[in-house]
Amino acid sequence: MKVEKADLEAKLREIQGAVEETTGGPRGPVLIAVAVVLVIALVFLLGKRRGRKGSARVEVFRVG
Repeated sequence: MKVEKADLEAKLREIQGAVEETTGGPRGPVLIAVAVVLVIALVFLLGKRRGRKGSARVEVFRVG
């Protein structure tokens, strides 16, 4: 049995088509979810920084 160049090219095209079908579908919702997580993390970190910046530290000493 000989494997010819045309056979290899046909099989590679078939595999490439299958890969494009599986990777093309859920890309949009995944990108949206990642963007939402990044925005939430950014807001959290900025709020944490602002809270630390605006708060006063009070030290209490007990005498006696």
